[in-house]
Order: sequence, then structure tokens, then C-alpha cells
Amino acid sequence: MVNSVTQAIDFKTIDKQQILEMVSAADRLQRLSELLAKEIRILEISQKISSQTQERVSKMTKEAILREQMKSIEEELGGADTEHQEIREFELKIKKAGMSKEVLERARKELARLAKMSSYNPEAGYIRNYLEWLTDLPWRNEKKSSVDLKKAEGILEEDHYGLKKVKERILEYLAVYKLAGKMRGPILCFVGPPGTGKTSIGKSIARALGRKFIKVSLGGIRDEAEIRGHRRTYVGSMPGRVVQGIKQAGATNPVFMLDEIDKIGADYRGDPSAALLEALDPEQNEGFSDHYLEVPYDLSNVMFITTANILDTIPPALRDRLEVIRYPGYTEDEKFHIAKKFLIPKQMENHGLKGDKIEFEDESIRAIIRGYTREAGVRNLEREVSAVFRKVARKIAEGETKKFTITVKDIHGFLGPIKFLPILAEKEDEIGMVTGLSVTEAGGEVLFIEVTLMPGKGNLILTGQLGDVMKESGQAAMSYVRSRWASLGLKENFFQKVDVHVHVPEGAIPKDGPSAGIALTTAIVSAFTKVSVHKEVAMTGEVTLRGRVLEIGGLKEKVLAAHRAGVKIVICPADNEKDMEDIPDYVQKDLKFFFVKHMDEVLKVALIRPPQPASRKSVPIPPPAYMA
Repeated sequence: MVNSVTQAIDFKTIDKQQILEMVSAADRLQRLSELLAKEIRILEISQKISSQTQERVSKMTKEAILREQMKSIEEELGGADTEHQEIREFELKIKKAGMSKEVLERARKELARLAKMSSYNPEAGYIRNYLEWLTDLPWRNEKKSSVDLKKAEGILEEDHYGLKKVKERILEYLAVYKLAGKMRGPILCFVGPPGTGKTSIGKSIARALGRKFIKVSLGGIRDEAEIRGHRRTYVGSMPGRVVQGIKQAGATNPVFMLDEIDKIGADYRGDPSAALLEALDPEQNEGFSDHYLEVPYDLSNVMFITTANILDTIPPALRDRLEVIRYPGYTEDEKFHIAKKFLIPKQMENHGLKGDKIEFEDESIRAIIRGYTREAGVRNLEREVSAVFRKVARKIAEGETKKFTITVKDIHGFLGPIKFLPILAEKEDEIGMVTGLSVTEAGGEVLFIEVTLMPGKGNLILTGQLGDVMKESGQAAMSYVRSRWASLGLKENFFQKVDVHVHVPEGAIPKDGPSAGIALTTAIVSAFTKVSVHKEVAMTGEVTLRGRVLEIGGLKEKVLAAHRAGVKIVICPADNEKDMEDIPDYVQKDLKFFFVKHMDEVLKVALIRPPQPASRKSVPIPPPAYMA
């Protein structure tokens, strides 16, 4: 029986061989029983799978039959075929869109594919979405506007105080546009501290031009697809921010603001700043290619405006395409007029207050600016004014009916103790203490540089969270002092048994840049020669190993910071004298400027008395030829 059953069933050869070799009948029956049980289980599973497959096929067939029956019923009742109606709607949209020949061919090709597909095909949804983007984009819908220079100038003056150069540049563009009829849109880049009106003036420009205004914030974007769009092969793909903005505007010539362009990052997903090169190049953006659309789109009529706090983080290739307009920050007088003309009326309206209920004295506005804000822009000033109005609004809401006049005495009660005392902390001339000037993202700042000497082995210690460039400036300053030991009245080995510690206070704030070079050098010279530095002198400039003073940037911001600090004398590089025209007249009257070419000139002005050359056998190092 075992032999007959084993031969009849399709076992594996190895299993048959095993049974054949067994001697005991009981063992052979036991092994045959196991193999039969295994075969029965396989057959049961196979039958179950077959049954499920049959049910699924039957269900799909049933659904297909029902769909065909529904179509037949709709046609019999005279109802419109929804799929055909959708195709006809797309055909009409494509005709009205005003596409170019290339785009028109692509749209019709995709529409033909959609017409051949069943509406239940997943790819039909992707094609439908693509055609909606193509037909919704404005291809020739240019917003018409007549250019009135007087009206535009009035709008710019009405919305913003100051910003003379920015307004002049916009009016120049409008004048050329009016005469030429059409010109390639400029790529403006507003660079300056936060709160100086970079974003808000974009809206004013759009209003003056009579165009739509679109703003896209680029801060923190690290994916190139955010700019150029995603390929259609991806689920949930869509065009990039540029094409989305154009669709939102509904016109081919909006004012398009790319905010915080200096905050773009880069990672494994690509470099978004590189993706902007084509969009922001006036010579090639008439054929901008979005990865999703896969057809060229003309951006040459768009007026792009970008904003940034600093230029250093913008790649050179992208920076080359931008026309940079700098926002230097506001003076105290400009902040006063901005607060009086714009901020106070705006906050009164926001807090539900009327002019007959509250009045702000001029001196109280200046008190807030001086004692409660220290910024290049006016955002904190607006917050402090808002805080005052909140206090007043509460009193009025509680039933007080008298008119409130905000005086200087009231400011302390509303805003608490003064937050910022006068910056000039030095009360007397000191040795090894120099006031330097720097520029940060928040505007001009005053730096106090301290140098102290202690027994050691000639080491230079630099602290205060200084950047690499500023540390190198400190090393260059020390090398200059060592090379000029004789003319400074020092011994030849003056540095060998002392350590020099240079510290820039407010150590939690990062500091960098070469413009503190002459300040570092002056502080080290003062410490070694034991000659005090004038307390009312502030300085800025890069120094070389030969003592030459090189040009620096941001002179206006630094001078305004010095003016706020209460210094009386400012030492600047001679090459920066050309920048004086940007500094307000009243600031120039309050300060005395020295424009220097060499470190020797700096020491003559900054130190209480000039260094006396040391007597030595060898010939001392002569001063530069131009000082002879």
C-alpha cells in the first residue's frame, strides 16, 4: 500500500527515495502520513487563494458592467457626458489663454491624452491638474497702467519718510518706462537693517506703478524645487514659488518681492539661490523653465525686488544680477518724524483711540527714542508707542473721560525704567581703552576695546567672541606695534616678558570684520606706552602691517552710532571721505572728522600725547613719505 500511494502522488524524488529505503513498515507509514498531511494543507491554501481571486475578478467585472450601464442610462435620459464636457471646457480655456505656439502644442497634446483615458485612471488626475495650471496662468494678461510721475512721487512720499535714494531710483525707472513704453524689469535689492521699510516700500512701488504686488518669503528655504517646482513624476508635485506668485497675481507684469534672499540655505536637495539665477537675469528670464510646467514662461515684464539684511551670504553670481540699494538706518530726527507722521496715527487707529482723546508731546517721542530703543529701524519704537496706547486704552475703557497728554514724566510710568542709558560709558581718558565703530545686521554699533598687560611670554590673547577676520586684525595690529617699537618709544624686547590680553566687551555678541584694525592698534600702543586715549574719540578703519589705513564700508551707519554715543571726534580712512555726502548735515556739524592714511596720524589724534621715539644705536624706522 505504501509503495502504491507513494508512486501515485507527485512527491519530490528525494521524499520517494527516503520511503523506499526504509525497512520498518511502521516508519514507512508514519513518513507517508506526514507527506500526505503537507500536501493536503498546500491544496487547501491554493483553493482559498483561487476562490479570493475569482471573487475579486467578479467584483471588477461587475463594476465595469455597472459603469457602462450608468453611461447608457445617462445617454438615454439626455444627460450630458461629464467627461466630454470637461474636455470641451479645457479646449475653450486653452483657446482663451493666449499661449505661445510651443505651449499651445503641449497643452493640446496633454488634452488629447486625457480624452483617451478613463476618468478612473489615476494618471488622469495628474494631467487634469497640469492642464488647470497651464490654463490658469496669465500668458498675455498684462495689467495696463498709465505712468504719472507726480502721482507716483506723491505716493512714495506719503507712505515713507526719507529714503531719498530709493525713491529717486524708482522715479528714474518710471521715467524711462514712460518714454520707452517697455523695458526689461530691473532686479532691485534692498539691503539694510531690520525695520527700515524694505518690505513696505515694495507695496508703495506697486501702488505707484498701478500693478499687482506679490511677496514670497525665502527665509529658511533649502529645497531647489521650492523655486523651480517639482517634476510631474512625483505625487503631489506642483510649480515653484515664482510660478505660483504669477498665478496669484493674475498678470504677467506684477511687482514681485523675494523677501529675505540672504537667508536661503543649501543642502542635499539642491541650492535654491542657484535656481534663482535664471529667474533674476534680465537677459534670459524671458524663457524661465519650471520643472512642473516643462514649458518656457516669460518673466521679463515682472519687476523683481529682493530684500536682505546683509550681502555677504548672497552668492557672488546671484549678487551680480542685483542692483543694490542700501538702507543705512534712520537718524534720531528721522525716527521722530516717522513716529509722528506714521506710527502714532497707525497705533491710535489700531487701539480705537481718537485724536481728541490723546496727544503725544514731541519731547515724549524723543524720550522714547533715546531711552527705550536702540535700533537702526523703527520696529521697537512702534512697539513702545503701542505699549503706551494700551495703557491709555485701558484707562479709557475703565471710564476715564479726560484728554490724555503724554508728557516726558508720563513715559516712565507707562514704560517703566529707562532701558538704554547713554552709550558713552567712559567718564575719563584711560590707558588701553579705545572706542571703535562697527556695523551689524541691526545697524551701526559702538565697540569698546580693552587691552591689558600682564607678566608672561609674549602671547596675544583675544576674547569677546571675535570672528576669524577680527582675530587676524588683532594679530596684524600686534605685529605693527612690534615692528615700530623705536618710533613708539619702546624697548626692543618690550613684548618678550608680557602677555597682551585684548577684550571686546559684550562677549555674548559675535563680532567680526577688519574695520576695528586701527582701534585695536591704538589700544595696544596705549597699553605699552602708558599714554591715555581721548575719551571723546571713536575710530574705524582697517590697518596693514605697514601701518596704512584702508577703506571700510558702512560709514554712515558707524557715524550715526558714534553720534548717538555722544563722541565728538571720529577718525576715518581718507578713502572714505567721499561717503560724507550721505551723512546728514546736523550730524556733520556735531562731530569733528579726521581722515587719515597712516596709523601715525591716528595716534596723533587719539592719544593724549604722541609717542616719543626711543634712543637706540641703529637708525629708527622713518615715517611714510607723505608725512615727511
